[in-house]
Amino acid sequence: QVRLVESGGKTVQAGASLRLSCLVSGRTFTRYPMAWFRQQPGKEREFVAAITQSGIGTSYANSVKDRFMIFREDAQNTIFLQIDNLKPEDAAVYYCAASTGDGLGRTENLYEYWGQGTQVIVSS
Repeated sequence: QVRLVESGGKTVQAGASLRLSCLVSGRTFTRYPMAWFRQQPGKEREFVAAITQSGIGTSYANSVKDRFMIFREDAQNTIFLQIDNLKPEDAAVYYCAASTGDGLGRTENLYEYWGQGTQVIVSS
């Protein structure tokens, strides 16, 4: 059983930076391509960023690629999402996900394991 626990979400001002974390436990972390998704109020969950097992390959949604960075620290069994220059439209619940398939998938059905989410609120 794989367990994912996100943390780091909080209320921040527009323009600030924030780092979200996702701790993976239960099985070998390095086996899994990972991703972050988010669900904004009143909208469906959407892809944000993905990273390969090695951490070398990454992929981003066009709306975030200049401000977000996904990376992983295998020694900590953790992936991170660094968010810079937060905008009001970044307010959402952010979810991390793990896949047993190939990396850099952008659709939810490619990811078998999900965390419970961490909420980011952006004040202007």
